[in-house]
Amino acid sequence: MSKLPFKPGNMLYPLPAVFVTGGDLSSGDPSDFCLMTAAWTGTVCSDPAMTYVSIRPSRYSHDIIEKHMEFALNLPTASLARQLDHCGVISGRDENKFETQGLTPIASSTIKAPLIQECPVNIECKVTQVLRLGSHDMFLAKVTAVWVDDRLIDEKGRLDLAKADLISYSHGQYLTLGRSLGSFGFSVRKKRSNSKKSRKGGKA
Repeated sequence: MSKLPFKPGNMLYPLPAVFVTGGDLSSGDPSDFCLMTAAWTGTVCSDPAMTYVSIRPSRYSHDIIEKHMEFALNLPTASLARQLDHCGVISGRDENKFETQGLTPIASSTIKAPLIQECPVNIECKVTQVLRLGSHDMFLAKVTAVWVDDRLIDEKGRLDLAKADLISYSHGQYLTLGRSLGSFGFSVRKKRSNSKKSRKGGKA
């Protein structure tokens, strides 16, 4: 197998596919809050917990999010794939996407932007910095609250995201996450276990 050159570009796939919501739900006016689909999002820092979303300045949601300097990331299930795609190609200038797509805006706890009831995970974010990068502006944000469906919490209180049936995005395709290949640290877990047994055996 040989390598072939490919044009420089964003090749870091797959990515999370999420609904981004912004604006002010409390106004009661649908034109004051927004809903869009994004895949240019991810983790920036764990302590403090920080994330980002990169949005083209031409997008309807861009100015709303910049005005309020906050947004929410709402993780969709595979059953919401059609709505997710629709919200990525239709502008909020043309329709109320919450209404047309049967999605329910609900109040958040630390920001004014709405959350989406139908999404199993909702992440509230306050923007700390806007970076003008070129085709997109990056909204760096601190995570201020997280909500998860109770069905995702097991009997020991642990979060089981495998039950959420989340969606990823790769080169224009929406994908489910597929089968598990192992949990973090599985590659060395057996070696460590055997090493401990050997040490105990040596002391006997």
